[in-house]
Amino acid sequence: MAQHVTVNDFESEVLESKLPVLVDFYADWCGPCKMMSPVVDSLSEAMAAVVKICKCNVDDNGAIAEKYGIMSIPAFVIFKDGQPAATNVGAMSPAAFEKWIKENI
Repeated sequence: MAQHVTVNDFESEVLESKLPVLVDFYADWCGPCKMMSPVVDSLSEAMAAVVKICKCNVDDNGAIAEKYGIMSIPAFVIFKDGQPAATNVGAMSPAAFEKWIKENI
């Protein structure tokens, strides 16, 4: 299960992580976000050794979404060494999602 991050722990959990971190920016009302949620959770377990996967609710944590220019959801941002390294917006197949992660971590 992907870890939920908020404005209170985003810096320590994401920006200071030794592993690359994929952040799933989502909202509870978003259909494509709901579709991607089980895929994100599944990969968070399968890829735990190589990437940390977190979820960030944009409605509850608007300051984070604004800081990283999240305009559409679901948005997936891979952070490396505290910096955004890759971004992908929208739902995708589980295979394409996993491939994108592996290419960018």
